[in-house]
Amino acid sequence: MSVRLVITDAMWDRIEPLMPADPVRGRRWADHRRSLEAIAWKYRTNSPWRGLPTELGSFQTAHERLIRWAVDGTWEKILATFLAAADADDDIDWTVSVDFTVVRAHQHATGALKRGRPTPGEPADHALGRSRSGLSAKVHLAADGRARPLAFIVTTGQAGDAPAFETVMSRIRVPRRGPGRPRTWPLAVLADRAYSSRAIRAHLRRRGIRAVIPQPSDQVGHRLRRGRLGGRPPGFDSQAHKQRNSVERCVNRLKQWRGLATRTDKLGIAYQAALHLAGIRIWTRR
Repeated sequence: MSVRLVITDAMWDRIEPLMPADPVRGRRWADHRRSLEAIAWKYRTNSPWRGLPTELGSFQTAHERLIRWAVDGTWEKILATFLAAADADDDIDWTVSVDFTVVRAHQHATGALKRGRPTPGEPADHALGRSRSGLSAKVHLAADGRARPLAFIVTTGQAGDAPAFETVMSRIRVPRRGPGRPRTWPLAVLADRAYSSRAIRAHLRRRGIRAVIPQPSDQVGHRLRRGRLGGRPPGFDSQAHKQRNSVERCVNRLKQWRGLATRTDKLGIAYQAALHLAGIRIWTRR
């Protein structure tokens, strides 16, 4: 069969120097590019690992690389390198939008726990939980003003949106090319009413970040009922808030891969690693 590839020569020229080197002892690594293609094919089509085409090598090798590079931070390192290159070219729009998306879990994502040592970095609940939509997970993410991902976090489906906000913000770390600390602060943060809380507004205020978040009607009514004690309403730029659709467009770009639109992974770190690979592909095409 013929396999449609997604890693172009131009992308591979940028990714290859960032891949792990061959071990000093033992067998050499199998072809990294073919492993990346295998992982991308699996999540692009949402096929079972055992259905991997023979042209893309062993499915055990591809799955082992996905987990190994998630544990040792390779996926995050590659994404951070591309973010640093984009920032050096002044190609990141630092008006950041934050939101979440619910991902339904397939029955293949469930099952009995396997024996042996737990996978390092894997949450005890595997970032799976039950909400109104059934067994699901939530992807909380921050996207720049051009609908490209800056940070991810995967939680259970019933987890709250606002409690994950500070964690998502802490994942925004864009290294500098040269001296200086990584950039961790956007110019403004756009979010919907679910993120309107005193804690979130205070967190952004302490860091000097402009909050563009509307107030829900119950908060407005509560403030008005308190009169003078209610204080002034928080500032809100309705024109700037129209750009919040950038995070929704980013979600749509990620979910073009069927394996990200529906979760079939038992391990949360495996699903998050696939998110990083999709994000890497988006940034290599800028």
